[in-house]
Amino acid sequence: MKKPTFLFLIAILFLNCNGTKENIQPWSKNLWYWEYQGNPIMLLGASSDDNLFQWPKEMLIAHLDSMKKVGANYVRCTMSDRQDKGFEAYPFAKNEDGKYDLNQLNKDYFDRFKLFLKETEKRDIIVQIEVWDRFDYSRNHWPVHPYNPQNNLNYSSEESGLAREYPDHPGRNVQPFFFTTPKQQKNETVLQYQKRRVDKILEIAFQFPNVLYCIDNETSGEEEWATFWAEYIQTKADKSGKEICITQMWDAWDLTSEQHKRTFDHPERYRFCDVSQNNQKKGQVHWDNFQSVKNYISDQPRPMNTVKTYGADGGRHGTTKNGIERWWRHVLNGVASARFHRPSSGLGLSEISMNCVKIAREIEKITPFWELEGGNELLTNREENEAYLASKPGETYVLFFTDGGEVDLDLSADKKNFKVQWYEVRSGELISATNLKGGSNIKLKAPGNLEWVLVLTAE
Repeated sequence: MKKPTFLFLIAILFLNCNGTKENIQPWSKNLWYWEYQGNPIMLLGASSDDNLFQWPKEMLIAHLDSMKKVGANYVRCTMSDRQDKGFEAYPFAKNEDGKYDLNQLNKDYFDRFKLFLKETEKRDIIVQIEVWDRFDYSRNHWPVHPYNPQNNLNYSSEESGLAREYPDHPGRNVQPFFFTTPKQQKNETVLQYQKRRVDKILEIAFQFPNVLYCIDNETSGEEEWATFWAEYIQTKADKSGKEICITQMWDAWDLTSEQHKRTFDHPERYRFCDVSQNNQKKGQVHWDNFQSVKNYISDQPRPMNTVKTYGADGGRHGTTKNGIERWWRHVLNGVASARFHRPSSGLGLSEISMNCVKIAREIEKITPFWELEGGNELLTNREENEAYLASKPGETYVLFFTDGGEVDLDLSADKKNFKVQWYEVRSGELISATNLKGGSNIKLKAPGNLEWVLVLTAE
């Protein structure tokens, strides 16, 4: 399809996302990044659950305060109701006979959500919600769910077309719950109650300026499902006079797949892109795939978010080392947001993740990330996945070493003196600060093994 022109995109973004100064929106001066309360903002996150709004208030407040202390300002919020910890609430009310009434909302569920948004707004923390999480509606979570016909007063299996069990992994996309929209199976019996839940979520979320909207969690569903809900949510926002930004998160691990183009090719519908599934990749491919997407949408730039960075020892999606590398590669390559995924698939709010955020905030004091450009063209004698560079030539150079190493940086055009700062990533400590003279190829060797960040600043 023909892509929209750059000027067309700017017009769309300003029509749909520039609202009041308080709202989170693409930054008018650099559409790859976010603006909040009239100022550009880099979103960095590390939190230990995907649906913190379900947490008891005391736990939630302590967690948000710990985030705020290290400079983390970004959380993921699946609107999930899975009974994982024992204190989660469902969105619908239960009658005395144990059956749910889908015409009656559960005040507790939505009060928790409102409190969560109030506390995050108070701390200038941006919330990226996911309206639907496919894992809520299959395997062991479905038999007890209010939408299951055996658990509610509102429809039977025959009326709804919903079975009592769906034991397959949701990635197989066989659950009819995700086929209810008019251009799919047109199942109004279920869709009316899906809308009821979404309407209440939006009624609350529209009261807050710190919310980004994602439709699904890593979905492999049909495009028609996503299109319906994107348009439904946008229409609700327009009628309410609210300026919001929406995306969809697809399941494909390869960002160059056709599935992701459903988002990339539609800036009029999706005002930002979530590319979290790139974090299933490792090494140079991880960096290169992100670069390829950035090139693909270069004439329609939008913020590219990574709301979950996989990787933690003992988890199923890579090691702690993988998680650290993925997070830093994205940060230096131009993401608008980067958040560590919750345990056990990610580092959550841990000592290592907090140290990564702290170092990134120290770099930001020197040169904001939106002034840096990711690219390794100035590096030589570099092995694959050894080191990655983001720079503002002549002023700032930031190098991330994945496991020690030694590379040459071309400073032949910059004959200035540079301040040299080495940060040990896992400890978060500034290990050394020295000086060097530019004007030639400079050999740079990490002080030790594992991950290091080097910052060169012109004096």
